[in-house]
Amino acid sequence: MKRLSILGSTGSIGRNVLNIVDMFPERFRVEALTAKDNVQRLARQIEYFRPKIAAVFDGDAADRLKRLLPPEVRVEIFWGEDGYRIAAANEETDMVVAAMMGAAGLSPTLAGISAKKDIALANKETLVMAGSLVMARAAENGVVVRPIDSEHSAIFQSLAGQRREDLAQILLTASGGPFRLTPATELAKIRPEDALKHPNWDMGPKITIDSATLMNKGLEVIEAKWLFGVSEEQIQVVVHPQSIVHSMVAYRDGSVIAQLGIPDMRGAIAYALSWPERLPIQQPAPDFTALGALTFEAPDRVRFPCLDMAFSACEIGGTMPAVLNAANESAVAAFLKKRISFTAIPEVIAWVMDRHVRTDQPSLDDILDADGWARHAASERIMAIGRSMP
Repeated sequence: MKRLSILGSTGSIGRNVLNIVDMFPERFRVEALTAKDNVQRLARQIEYFRPKIAAVFDGDAADRLKRLLPPEVRVEIFWGEDGYRIAAANEETDMVVAAMMGAAGLSPTLAGISAKKDIALANKETLVMAGSLVMARAAENGVVVRPIDSEHSAIFQSLAGQRREDLAQILLTASGGPFRLTPATELAKIRPEDALKHPNWDMGPKITIDSATLMNKGLEVIEAKWLFGVSEEQIQVVVHPQSIVHSMVAYRDGSVIAQLGIPDMRGAIAYALSWPERLPIQQPAPDFTALGALTFEAPDRVRFPCLDMAFSACEIGGTMPAVLNAANESAVAAFLKKRISFTAIPEVIAWVMDRHVRTDQPSLDDILDADGWARHAASERIMAIGRSMP
């Protein structure tokens, strides 16, 4: 029986994790659930899975959650950063599923690592912001960090049984998003409701927008660097619109090993939870005769400059990836609220990165300070752009 703390249980990844847990109640038990403020969904999850601990964003959300739960449901409710850390470091937990959205996932993931809990990582921002620090702390505590992202799970599987010194390149696939074929002249007209329609994957709003700008793939480049101990020069992004090849690894003899599957996160989630075993999750293999051709192309780095910004931040290192991430989170939130245009997202990020004075070999405090500075700088730029919008 593997006992889980699920951080971000009401989001897309968290719900899929609980779906796997429900399929295999003899294999998994939920010890802790956390959410931000979707207390209605969290209350239903608590009633069904009966965790001992729950945590939410603030005291108001905690009060609402208490009122929603029937008296017979016994759960200890915490809130705020301390609450998330308590859920992650819970004594009875074996594995923390880090599925919180954005920078908020860093602190509780580190708390779980310090408490010697293995990590199933869906929160890529944790490694984007503090990859060196996180992986060093995991090594110190004997903690395994196993990827949940479909791309990184594919790389993990394609590396299995191979000598690391034979690795030549990681080929990280991307769907290209909903605007892969949209002319550059039309990009500024894109509305949030248009950008939220991903052609292949069912994801939350922030990740869906990141997929549309290719920033999601840029963040995954930085995540892959730390997960697999490679340089950014060893990572190539390949657009694969069908999303059947989840990623590939090329070796020095010219061989390429790929992991394929239908575009459904449950496969990667189940493998992270059950490794090295594969669970019978009733997910079909792709129907290759119906699919026909699988195609690949280079990403358009001119129309989608976020990808190069991420590579640049990865190469610069220090606090720059944290600044990239914070500026992007701020810009995406502003776009979703219709305060800036779609094409202003990379403009905001570039403006903030250009003004950042990097700190090398940063401490956690340095990273958090850079995150806060970047959010403030992005807010200034967003306000300036917003005033100039028609």
